[in-house]
Amino acid sequence: MSRKLFAGPFLIWIAAGTLIPLMVIAYYGFTDRSGVFTMSNILAIFGAEHAKALMLALLLALISTIICFFLAFPLALLLKGSRIGQKGFMVFLFILPMWMNFLLRTMAWQVILEKGGLINNILAALHLPALEIINTPAAIVLGMVYDYLPFMVLPIYNTLMKIDDHIIEAAYDLGATKKRVLFDILLPLSVPGIASGVTMVFVPSLTTFVISNMLGGGKIHLIGNIIEQEFTTSANWNLGSGLSLIMMIFIVISMAALSKLDKDGEGNLI
Repeated sequence: MSRKLFAGPFLIWIAAGTLIPLMVIAYYGFTDRSGVFTMSNILAIFGAEHAKALMLALLLALISTIICFFLAFPLALLLKGSRIGQKGFMVFLFILPMWMNFLLRTMAWQVILEKGGLINNILAALHLPALEIINTPAAIVLGMVYDYLPFMVLPIYNTLMKIDDHIIEAAYDLGATKKRVLFDILLPLSVPGIASGVTMVFVPSLTTFVISNMLGGGKIHLIGNIIEQEFTTSANWNLGSGLSLIMMIFIVISMAALSKLDKDGEGNLI
């Protein structure tokens, strides 16, 4: 009974910080400004503007997740194969950017990519054409990859570290090539970490609005931007809540599908 009492503050915190806001969002999402029940806020996602923003958000989130995976898996393999003295330092290098404020990291890329930024100044000094990437979907993807790459690297690295080296040595002793070891042993055994990493990259990429605002220059509207504008600029909490509920459905479906690949929680960071 005493242990259950200690869980009381946590349950209250969960109710106050999660359940109550969700109920408020659900109330606004299924009512209009006069408080009358309606499904128009939910069905608004099928409008041309909202559907386009959702599809673009899904596309950019998918591209960012794929790029993060193809960058993260080789990096995780390098971390696993590095010496013990270097391993902790290399992991520290990946975690270090996460200590900086998210907005500052994104703003730094805004300064680097702008027309008079660092990259274009270097290209101009080399008499090369300027790189016009700012305010484009490519800039948004670059920002997503930079900000969320550590969330892909660390779960995969954690899973690879749990693979017994004797399994790999046995495969080589039995005549397996490096390619067979990679595709028949390392990749299958690292699926839990990959699933965890995909979840931790895809979900925030799908819902982001800060990166698209700063690196897209307000010209590229993702579904996260539209929801943010409905709450802040238009003051239409009902429509913003309805669109948020649709986003929650996408997030729950993706997390439920990926959680089946990591049933034992092997891809957790700790």
